[in-house]
Order: sequence, then C-alpha cells, then structure tokens
Amino acid sequence: MTAPSNPQSQTARAASSDAPWVNRLFGWLKPATNGTDLRTDLEDALEEDQGIGHDFSPEERLMLRNILRLRETRTEDVMVPRADIVAIDQLVPLGQVLENLRSSGHSRMPVFDGSLDHPVGMVHIKDVVSYLIDRARNEDTSPRNRARARKAAVEQGSGKATETAQAAGFDLRKIDLDTNLKDAGIARPLLFVPASMSATDLMAQMQANRVQMALVIDEYGGTDGLISLEDLIETVVGDIEDEHDDEVAPHFDAIGDGGYVADARVPIEDVQKVFGDLFEIDEDDADEIDTLGGLVFTALGRIPVRGELIDTVEGLDIEVTDADPRRIKRLKVYPAGLRRRDPRAPRRASRPATQLDGDQADRAASGQDNEPFDQATGT
Repeated sequence: MTAPSNPQSQTARAASSDAPWVNRLFGWLKPATNGTDLRTDLEDALEEDQGIGHDFSPEERLMLRNILRLRETRTEDVMVPRADIVAIDQLVPLGQVLENLRSSGHSRMPVFDGSLDHPVGMVHIKDVVSYLIDRARNEDTSPRNRARARKAAVEQGSGKATETAQAAGFDLRKIDLDTNLKDAGIARPLLFVPASMSATDLMAQMQANRVQMALVIDEYGGTDGLISLEDLIETVVGDIEDEHDDEVAPHFDAIGDGGYVADARVPIEDVQKVFGDLFEIDEDDADEIDTLGGLVFTALGRIPVRGELIDTVEGLDIEVTDADPRRIKRLKVYPAGLRRRDPRAPRRASRPATQLDGDQADRAASGQDNEPFDQATGT
C-alpha cells in the first residue's frame, strides 16, 4: 500500500529552484489562502519572489503577471491604430493583392469598400493562392491529356516552365491576375468588436468563431483599429517574430548638441563605448540588461511615456522621443547635466513603487524583436 504523500514536502519540492517554473507556481497554490483570493496570493507571491529567493526568473515573473492582468487589458490597449492599418480595397486586382501581401509581410489583410469605415472582410494569402490554383487546374489530368499538353508546349516554344506546369495538370495561361477581390469572392468574414472589450473575451470569441483578426469599431461605427490573435498572445509572451520579418539594425547616431539619438534596441555595450565610465549598471541587473531600452525599463520599473525625461540612470540624462503603451522605441541620450531643461518639458521620471502593468511589461520583456525575453524594448 502506498503511503500518503505529505503536502508540505510536495510544496517544498515544487518551490525548489531546479523545478520547472509551472511546478513551482502550482507549489504556491497548494497552501491555504488565509481568507484572501487566490489571484491576490499569487500576485503577492510573485512580488515576494522578486525580492528574495528568485524562484522565478524575471521573464517568468513578467509572463505570470501578464497572464493575471490579461482580463484587465482592453482591445484598445493592444490594437493597431487606424493610421497604421494595412488594408486593401475589394476592387484591387489579384496581382496587386499578392504584391501588397508580399511587401507588407502580412498573411492576412482587411478588405474594405471605398474606405476603412466600410469593411467587407479580410483576405488570406492561402485563399488567393488556392483561387489561382483552381483557375489554372486542367479539368482533364489524364496521362493522355498531359502528353498532349507537353507536346503542345514544346511545339509552341513556350518553355520548360509551361511544359512542366501543363504536364502537372496546370495551365498558367488560364490565370487572370486582373480579376479583383470582389469578383474572386475570396474575402472571409472578420469580427467587429468595441474598444472596451477585454482581451480574454476577444480571445474566446476568436477561438469560438475560428477567426484570427478583428476590427475595433468606435461608438459611431467607424473603424478605430485592428487586432489579431497574435497581438493578444504577444501581450503575454512578447513580440513573436517569424522568418519573414525583416530585422533592421538599431540606430545610434550623434547629434549636434553633444547627445545621441538611439533606438531602444541599441546594445548596452555600444552605449558604454560612447559614454565610457559615465554610468555603471548595478551588478544585480547586469545579467538582465542587454539594450538601452532595457536600461531605461529597469531604472523605472515601467514603460515611460513619450517626452518623458529620465535622470535615474547615473551619469546620463535620457529623453524618450517615441514610445507606446507596450514598448520604448526611440530615445535621446546625453551626459548628465549637458542637456538644458526646457521649462515646457514633462517632469522627470522617478522609480514607482507600484507593480508593472501587464500589457507594458510583456513588451518590456520582449526587447529586440528576435530576442523575446530580453528586458529591453524595441520596435
């Protein structure tokens, strides 16, 4: 007969530093909550772990906080604003649709009738390719017909590509790339959601409707923004890159007043080379900071706002020139005291005592686009 297990020993084993982080998480859930709700207990445990023990890595803590705050995140916090939406008119020919999908790097794109305020659906690159294949497919793909196609292609001198395509049962001459999206009838429906909808509710709707794109509609029925399932997932795990995403080298350029303009993704080593011994990174944070954005994020414990001035980094004055609620984009960096303070400029930042906002923290954890768990932020 198997002896009953000891819950306390199970918790101790789960909380050990070499156990998987999910096991350590559940180890904290086993003790009694002493009258408080489980969510509060877990948030408190994550805060205590940040100070001592280090049972969770910084990346794990950020992800767990983001999960806990996901229900508080609204679609307007995550959406792509209207000005940045890449969409296409339903009267655009398929040839141009393919070019737009290629140049944008997107696999899906909203389709509208005249303007974004009259959306009709979305187009997926798979549907475009499937439509073209169906048009090019020969009805009779028997061996005899393939032989005839090969012979005709050779006689017409149309080249090896046409010969191969026709032999495979395709006639590329049947494809009409001037056919527009409306006539092709390949637009799929998408969701229309209010800006106030929670991220968890939207995710549930997307799963139920098997749709991965939604348009955010304002109170007047106009298009306010665009949100995808990938955007929602990124609020938890940080930026997700694939092999088609272009990586742009971060800029770090001198300007005339003794300062530098820099992308948040600039490696911290490059900053140290320029400013020498003007500033030092705390030894406890050195392993967690890889970029200039990570330095700012660690100094503040949050994502700063555009125009904010930061003097909490010893030896440097930093101005945030571009940022959104989820990430830092560009900064100006000066040696401390060199930059004159503009009386119209925002107040200088200080380290807050509050926890990170989950939507902001996930972008802070993403860092350089192809390094999703760096504490820096990037574009």
